[in-house]
Amino acid sequence: MKVTIHDVAKYAGVSIKTVSRVTNKEPSVKQATVDKVNAAIKALNYQPNQSARSLAATKSYVIGFVYDNPNAYYVIDMQNGILSACREQGYELLIHPCDATDEAISDKLIELVRQARLAGLVLTPPLSEDPEVLKALDSIDANYVRIIAGAEGSNTSGLSVLVDDRSGAVQITDHLLSLGHRDIAFLTGEMSHQSTLERLAGYQQAMSAKGVSIPQDYILEGKYSFESGVTGAKRLLELENRPSAIVACNDEIAAGVLVAARLVGVDVPGELSIVGFEDSPFSRQTWPKLTTVHQPNEEIARVATRVLIATRQQQKAPRATVFVPEAVVRDSSSGFAG
Repeated sequence: MKVTIHDVAKYAGVSIKTVSRVTNKEPSVKQATVDKVNAAIKALNYQPNQSARSLAATKSYVIGFVYDNPNAYYVIDMQNGILSACREQGYELLIHPCDATDEAISDKLIELVRQARLAGLVLTPPLSEDPEVLKALDSIDANYVRIIAGAEGSNTSGLSVLVDDRSGAVQITDHLLSLGHRDIAFLTGEMSHQSTLERLAGYQQAMSAKGVSIPQDYILEGKYSFESGVTGAKRLLELENRPSAIVACNDEIAAGVLVAARLVGVDVPGELSIVGFEDSPFSRQTWPKLTTVHQPNEEIARVATRVLIATRQQQKAPRATVFVPEAVVRDSSSGFAG
């Protein structure tokens, strides 16, 4: 027969209410009692019913992950990180893809929070950067944590996990400059994403620091997609003064650049160096393997969820945590003697 809360209470020699307080992680329970109840739970292999807990208590134990991102690798990393943090604290995870361009997105998220009785939301770009979405969630006192591009000292409100994309872009551009490249182009993702603006600013900062001017046609706006990389690279490689290196705003774009170079017979990295951003599986599945910037998305998501849950449980947690990506040098970049 299925083990019940009554069995745990009897085994531990405590009341049912005490078991409930322990499984709900209420801070007022003595540690000795917590240890005794947890030992009983482990011995009996008791699995608390999360739905029942949410219905029986004023608190919910469901975290929502809402996203609008076409990169499956990014979504999977985020999902795994959030799920691991939820399991640590006895929470469930609700995954909800959505369309950030939907005019009714704010109303739909309010409806989701209320109907699913969510304990909190993990927001990723572009939703985490949308002031109307944040305003709507604040209007119903929803709990949420934002994963956004930014650096130490960034002016952010509420719980945030910052990814210092600018620093990562400076590092990867400096890598190309150190190899002797000066004709370095940049392919952006959507300009509505703060990550795009930060990565572009990092590229420009590194070039300026070395006194290297950037031709106007070396920066092409695009999307965070493979197809955008192919299209942008073809345009760059048709230029009379074509670049010797290309910085792509993410690895999918970089993979598209690699294919475009191959289609027109440009050797990588002999004639063209290519670098990406994020260190997704794309970067390790191409040939040659991509030089890129490592962004620990799973750990970022895990930390964001821990902060969200800790704050909700009235535990101390940092209002903002910063991750600094690091360059990873592989085979798609090499020295330039020209």
